[in-house]
Amino acid sequence: MKYGCPNSSCSFYKKTLHIRRDGFYFRKNDSRVIARYKCTNCSKRFSTASFSLAFGQKKRRVNDKLLKLLCSGISMRRAALILNIHRTTVKRKVIYLAQKARLTQEELLKKFTSEKVCHLQFDDLITSEHTKLKPLSVSLAVHKKSRFILGAQVSTIPAFGHLAHLSRKKYGFRENEHALGVRKLLSKIAPFIRKDAIIESDEHKTYPRELKRFFPKMKHKRYKGGRGCVVGQGELKRLHFDPLFDINHTCAMMRANINRLIRRTWCTTKKKICLQDHLDIYIAFHNRVLIQN
Repeated sequence: MKYGCPNSSCSFYKKTLHIRRDGFYFRKNDSRVIARYKCTNCSKRFSTASFSLAFGQKKRRVNDKLLKLLCSGISMRRAALILNIHRTTVKRKVIYLAQKARLTQEELLKKFTSEKVCHLQFDDLITSEHTKLKPLSVSLAVHKKSRFILGAQVSTIPAFGHLAHLSRKKYGFRENEHALGVRKLLSKIAPFIRKDAIIESDEHKTYPRELKRFFPKMKHKRYKGGRGCVVGQGELKRLHFDPLFDINHTCAMMRANINRLIRRTWCTTKKKICLQDHLDIYIAFHNRVLIQN
């Protein structure tokens, strides 16, 4: 018996000592027979479904289809239309799929526990929050050659270039959280990377300081960025040999497969946390499905 009593006021909380079988029930939304249990100490009844992330869902059959649509360049509204469900249902399922994807990513990262990553590439992908006057930066770490995405972190940045003055005029001061975002990402992936790893990146001024904080013995190779090609959403570079091809190719795939990241799109991110959820869903799908085929 692996299920303990879920009643926190029970003296045998999370313990299996007084758990007994209490029949079954048929779950119509996915046609499965679910076992019921009872705690003989506090009379609490529960089932195997009580501990699932999908507990309480009525439309479980669309979860896998929705996951594939969200990772295939389809917008949330169009996914709702295709699956014949309400867009609010899609919004709620994105939160659930993101939680499940983070657990999947944790399991996938465990393969680097014994043989840690010795060569990776680091870069940022720029997108926006509602308008180009409110840009966001997605810090990304990718395993060299295999293109396994180690992690991604969304952070707020102020507008730059010719939009900077207009942004300050319309929305006021916008905090730069880029360094904090890079730090959060590195703290998550640091246990799976060797301290003397080879890390490749462009010449962004934030990277050397933050990377040195977590990997003091690393070998940091910096390359000058190139102009974007017509293909690859502008992420692939117009170079005879691109030393950062692996991460640039991964960024191009993200822009092609996540609708809100496509250049010149009207499907924009309204909240930063929603973009992080969508990224987490795609990362697990990319690592589990796309690079395996």
